[in-house]
Amino acid sequence: MTTETRTGTEAPVLAGLPVLGSLLDLKGDSLGTFLRARREAGDVVHITAGPPGLRSHVYAVFSAEGAQQVLAGESANFRKDNTFYQEIRESFGNGLLTSQDEDYLRQRRLVQPLFTKRRVDGYAEAVATEVTTLTDEWEKAGATTVDVLHETTRLALRAVARILFGTDVDSAVEVVERCFPGVGAYVLSRGYAPVKPPRAWPTPGNRRAAALHRALYEECDRIIAERKAAGRTGEEGDDLLTLLIRAESAEDGAFDATELREQVLVFLLAGHETTATSLGFALHLLALHPEVQRRAHEEVDRVLAGRTPGAADLDALPYVTRVLKETMRLFPAAPVIGRRAVAATEIGGVAIPAGADVIVAPWVTHRHPAYWEDAERFDPDRFTPEAEAARPRYAWFPFGGGPRACIGQHFSMLESVIALAMILQRHGFEAVDTEVPLTSAITLQAGGPVRCRLVPREG
Repeated sequence: MTTETRTGTEAPVLAGLPVLGSLLDLKGDSLGTFLRARREAGDVVHITAGPPGLRSHVYAVFSAEGAQQVLAGESANFRKDNTFYQEIRESFGNGLLTSQDEDYLRQRRLVQPLFTKRRVDGYAEAVATEVTTLTDEWEKAGATTVDVLHETTRLALRAVARILFGTDVDSAVEVVERCFPGVGAYVLSRGYAPVKPPRAWPTPGNRRAAALHRALYEECDRIIAERKAAGRTGEEGDDLLTLLIRAESAEDGAFDATELREQVLVFLLAGHETTATSLGFALHLLALHPEVQRRAHEEVDRVLAGRTPGAADLDALPYVTRVLKETMRLFPAAPVIGRRAVAATEIGGVAIPAGADVIVAPWVTHRHPAYWEDAERFDPDRFTPEAEAARPRYAWFPFGGGPRACIGQHFSMLESVIALAMILQRHGFEAVDTEVPLTSAITLQAGGPVRCRLVPREG
């Protein structure tokens, strides 16, 4: 900590154990702990975790105004320098998600042309192909009950792999499905550990993680090498990886092999998690709310009349879009977003010391009673244009915000709306698992199955 003078009152401290503070609460139920912190201590809360001498200090910010200050208004003062981002950086590389300063600006400039609305709209056909494959598989297998979150994770991963790699889908998906969960658990365990053995030490956990990392790196490097070889022979395609390889400017140069691998890993991680979470929990919520499901079916039937949707149909499916936005309110894929304060400041009249770890939490802000009446109730009509205009900008921020807002936000919404509409064309859903335990790793995770019964639709 620096000795800078700061104004504001001291943040209230969340009650915890005398020696360990809130460490066990955070490890056991971090999402519930953050909800309790806002309820008991307010919109800016000091949370301690760990024994004296190894204790970490986090300032949790829960108001929409505070989130806007951290992510947008004073974004230069809140950097991705905290423990969790460092662990993600070491596991997935210094891609768009984790890079900072000139590295980030250079990467963003090179990647931005690949995510224009026109370019992203062109990915609709690849999404539709994977949705058709999934629903065909359900019917061929005679499936009557599916774990919707598992299925939408597979769908979203295959879709982003197809867009990234073109025809190299199956091999890439197999490696990612095998390796990502273990790497995510490793990041989480190191993020919470008061003492972290160096990654180079040959502990069982380090060795398992190293093997998973190698498998991911080797798969990415293999596909990148094949794309570069195809380019030299004039046989390159128009998949996203080929465009990344071609990306170049006089100011920023081009990506080298390591940078390409890191961008690919980040796109695979971020490119499927948000969509999978939104789609899976949307189906779960529709199964629990038959009247909302009926309205979504009616819109899909009226607008599409049995044809495959494309990017041009998004504006004509406002209710399906509202279903997804309300799902992202209740189940944000990134439930907690971390930063570290460079200089002392204050948020909502509360002092934030220089060097402090700071988190904003969509999980909590999306349930804040100041912005959401009866916040646990599923109600897509919270997202009519009039209702959205009446709320603070950062009452809902599943894609982050400010200069580091998710570059793939339009892609995620396009994929989610097209996929949900196509699934609803062929199926209805009835809930099997009405309560789903949740955990927070790098992203929001279900602690058990999210099963629904499939109800085939006529026509």
